[in-house]
Amino acid sequence: MVYDCIIIGGGIAGLQASIQLGRYRDKVLVIDAEDGRSSLCRCYHNILGWPEGISGATLRRTGRRQAEALGIEFVEETVEKASKQAESFCVATEENVYQSHTLLIATGIKDHLPAFDALIPCLGISVYICPDCDGFEVLDKEVIVIGSGKAGAGMALALTNWSNQIHLINHGQQLIDEEMQSKLNEYGIQTFTEQIAEIEAEGDQFRGVKLLDGSSLEANHAFVAMGGNEVRSQLAEQLGVELYKNKHILVDPRTKMTNVENVFAAGDIVAHSEQVTIAMGDGMQAAIWIHKKIKQQH
Repeated sequence: MVYDCIIIGGGIAGLQASIQLGRYRDKVLVIDAEDGRSSLCRCYHNILGWPEGISGATLRRTGRRQAEALGIEFVEETVEKASKQAESFCVATEENVYQSHTLLIATGIKDHLPAFDALIPCLGISVYICPDCDGFEVLDKEVIVIGSGKAGAGMALALTNWSNQIHLINHGQQLIDEEMQSKLNEYGIQTFTEQIAEIEAEGDQFRGVKLLDGSSLEANHAFVAMGGNEVRSQLAEQLGVELYKNKHILVDPRTKMTNVENVFAAGDIVAHSEQVTIAMGDGMQAAIWIHKKIKQQH
């Protein structure tokens, strides 16, 4: 079996691409490790048609059902190697080896989250990672930024667009330079240098933190900005795909094809804006041009 396309990553971009390719009646396999960032978010608030928000799990579940109805195949495996053959690509997991005429890399990003289990149920509900997505959720509210150095300070300053009740905890202990500290002071953002000992939450509702010195800080909302997110472009590197210096994949803006013929990329692995709606658009655009390539080969 040689597939028309293998999609590596079954998140938002990969699912949207699979749905469109299914509508073209192409033979497609989606390989997904089920550990993408969209599976963690309990609620996206800025998507057209969902004013009350929608969870990543719901989008993934309904998207997969929609794709499967169109004949798209799914396997829950982790791709470990990808290589170019004479007229196809070879994709290897621990369990199997698959071949295809085209590849779509939609492996996304893994967020660097502090190791507190209590944070996970709160993601997208009362704890956020993206000010563009969720800054509006803390409008005129008290908010704690759980950060590290420049990343945490930058998040705190970005949130001044919506709130003037911001507390920054430099949990990662990275240096905040004098210029950024001066800006934090200018906006009245108090910086705590003590690390967090415990996250206080009730289910999906964040309540505050306890610091190592025994003190507590209360708020019903938090943002996380630790820096150092993992850009999952290792497979692209194996194929000789050109990357930006920040490890994101460089693609043609029109076709979403990389510098390697018939290798495409879509979603957070490409655009640093990291938005669900952009991932959908990327997946759709990539699928259109993948299909053109598939038709050329038949």
